[in-house]
Amino acid sequence: MGIGELISDSFGYVNEGLIGKWVRWIILIISSIIFPLIMGYSLRVMKGTTPAPEPGEYLGMFIDGIKMIIIEIVYMIIPFIIGFGVFFLSGGFGSLAMYGMNVNSPAAYIGMLIATGGISLLLFMVVAFIFSLFGIIGMVRFARTGKMGEAFAFGEIASTIGKIGWIQYIIALILIFIVVFIIYTVIGFIPVIGWLIDLVIAPYTTILLARYYSNLYDLGA
Repeated sequence: MGIGELISDSFGYVNEGLIGKWVRWIILIISSIIFPLIMGYSLRVMKGTTPAPEPGEYLGMFIDGIKMIIIEIVYMIIPFIIGFGVFFLSGGFGSLAMYGMNVNSPAAYIGMLIATGGISLLLFMVVAFIFSLFGIIGMVRFARTGKMGEAFAFGEIASTIGKIGWIQYIIALILIFIVVFIIYTVIGFIPVIGWLIDLVIAPYTTILLARYYSNLYDLGA
């Protein structure tokens, strides 16, 4: 299955699962407000369930969602440590260096902090993206096995990505991120009710991504 087919299948899946099924859509909109619920539902999609499952067993959905949030937090710990660590260390050393050179201009300090912040943010984004490569497949592994530890089985995750093809995998993720970015950018230009459309469309994009990740995983299974 090529990347184009992955995107087409994912849109077809979510369209079949939501269009015309307004009660399900409304339930999932409410679940998006109670965030762990929609996360738990996406886990069911990543199990490879076809067609899209009915929401239900809400306590189980909520608990699964909490587990997914914990997994995501764990994956983001190191990027945050690196990003903020670089900011504070370089900012601190930069301030000391400027103090030693008797630089007393507030503008210089502000410029130094902006530059440091920009570098730190860029570094954070790069490291976060690298970790997300493992986190996405790890999340699907958790969905398929029901074991949180499988989300951190880095050897098996790397093996799965290797079977997909690292370049193809990265390109596939970049393309789906661009698609979702375009969707929300268009919505962002809608005045007044844009925030409401964001809420309505949240289940759609959540299911779209979950299905896409599931299909990607199957390419390397």
